[in-house]
Amino acid sequence: MLHVYGYPNTRSQRVVWALEEVGATYEYHPVNLLAGDGRQPDYLALNPGGKVPTLVDGELILSESAAICTYLGDRFPSSGLTPPAGSVERALYNQWCFFILSELEQPLWTITKHRFALPEKRRVPAIFDTAHWEWGVAAHVLATGLGERTFLVGERFTVADLLAAHTLAWARAFAMPFGHATLETYANRLLERSARAQAIQREQGVVPPIA
Repeated sequence: MLHVYGYPNTRSQRVVWALEEVGATYEYHPVNLLAGDGRQPDYLALNPGGKVPTLVDGELILSESAAICTYLGDRFPSSGLTPPAGSVERALYNQWCFFILSELEQPLWTITKHRFALPEKRRVPAIFDTAHWEWGVAAHVLATGLGERTFLVGERFTVADLLAAHTLAWARAFAMPFGHATLETYANRLLERSARAQAIQREQGVVPPIA
C-alpha cells in the first residue's frame, strides 16, 4: 500500500494527481500545516523539513513532489507518465521538469513566501516586482518550448505536463498573466483532466479512503 501525506492547495496535489493518473491504490494522510502537524515529531521522522508531500512505499520514504511523481511514473510504466530511462524523450522530460521547478515555479514561491509563508519580519514586499518580471520571462520560455504541440514531451501526457499545469494553476490563483494564448489553452485542457478533479476531491476529504 502506498501512503501519501499532504494538505490541500499545496504541492501534494501533484502527487495525488499522479496517483489518480496511474490508478494506484493508496492511503491519504492529511497533515494540517496550519495547525502545526508538520512540526510534530512523528511527521518530522518521515520528513525532516516538515513539509508536504511525503510518499511512503514500503521502506522507501520520499519527499519532493517532482521526485515522487517521477517515481510513480517509473513504478507504473504502463501509465506513460514518464518516458523510458535513457531515451531522448526522457532527456527532454528531465529538462522540462527541472525548468518548471527551478524557473517557472520559483517566482510564485517567492511571492508566496513573502506574502505569508515566511515570518513577518523576514518578508520583503519590494521583491514582488522582480518576481512578476521573472514569471513573465519563464512563462515565455515555456510557451516557446511548447509551441503548438499538445504536450511538452512526445505525444502523450507526462509528469512534466502535470507539473506545468499545477504551476500554471498556481499562477492563475495569483492573477499572474500568461502572456500567451497557447498557455491558456494548454492549461485549460490539462486542468480539466478527471484525475486532477479526483485528486482535489481526495485531498478535500470528499472521496472516502480506498479500502
